[in-house]
Amino acid sequence: MDKKINKVIISGGGTGGHIFPAISIANAIHEKDKNIEILFVGAEGKMEMEKVPNAGYKIIGLPVRGFKRELSLENISFFWKLYQSMRKAKKIIKDFKPDIAIGVGGFASGPLLKTATKFKIPSIIQEQNSYAGVTNKILGNKVNKICVAYDNMEQFFPIEKIVKTGNPVRIDLIKNLDKKVEALKHFNLLGNTKTVLIIGGSLGARTINNCLKKDIKTFVDNNIQVIWQTGKLYYKESLESAKEYLDKGIVIYDFISRMDYAYAIADVVISRAGASTVSELCLVKKPTIFVPSPNVAEDHQTKNAMALINKDAAMMIEDSLANRDLVKEAVKLIRDDYRMKVYSENIGLLGIPNSAQLIVDEVYKVFEKSVK
Repeated sequence: MDKKINKVIISGGGTGGHIFPAISIANAIHEKDKNIEILFVGAEGKMEMEKVPNAGYKIIGLPVRGFKRELSLENISFFWKLYQSMRKAKKIIKDFKPDIAIGVGGFASGPLLKTATKFKIPSIIQEQNSYAGVTNKILGNKVNKICVAYDNMEQFFPIEKIVKTGNPVRIDLIKNLDKKVEALKHFNLLGNTKTVLIIGGSLGARTINNCLKKDIKTFVDNNIQVIWQTGKLYYKESLESAKEYLDKGIVIYDFISRMDYAYAIADVVISRAGASTVSELCLVKKPTIFVPSPNVAEDHQTKNAMALINKDAAMMIEDSLANRDLVKEAVKLIRDDYRMKVYSENIGLLGIPNSAQLIVDEVYKVFEKSVK
């Protein structure tokens, strides 16, 4: 009888950009075979410890933490926590006995995937960004396959291991793009007025929020509606700054639960350039102004954005210039139907809608090759 996949470990997390693709991969595995047992391994105290169980999967946390590039007392405990995490990862592998391991980046991915490869377990990593993270670069020579979302990734990984699959996104986000009437009712907005959607990642973006707090009146004066997701940290102060405009087409949320509706009525999107968000915007084909976060490893958000800028698929404003230029450029873009059309068409060419299924196909290929 042919061997089959019975158990899969998926490791990584730290941000929504790692967690949601991981959950999408798990869901796609269960669509193929609902009897496969899936175990997640994350980092203790990080958001995956809540989000993964909410999605119906079991997760075990490792004490691992990131290494800060600047001088920090926290780095003293880094190596001890890494040692503890390697020991715990070894126990997890021995107890669970996975048939294959998948790493999606983030703190926990390193110890788990390094241990899995040491035990000769077939392994795959998924690199979401156009500039590979340190953990995945280290693992690249050890794993069997590397699933990427951008071209030219051979500068980071062995070319023979690379396969372009795109980034898995939450499919529910693109299912209701034709339901504009329902979306307008949901947000209580007008259908004959241009709308800007502002999103700053799962935790919000201080720079983008500060721009809106300062210049929200500019949108009102130009008859532009705004759906503004602030993040929990910035919600109260943002709401206070715009309270006199809340009956003039400005709606503010700490978190938008119906992003499918938000995308359905957005004419222009202002966003950070995290990998998952970029992939979503490619699929929903929205003209976008990216404001990459400068506070991420290797400045990878700028590199993500530039991969689109170089194909005339979006525009970018540096974080340091956003206070001066962001709202002004958003108004100019939303008035330029030709430029919006070009951005929409070109960004749409970069979307890969079946990414999770493509990654699962690679999982099966790697497993089948390993048992021959």
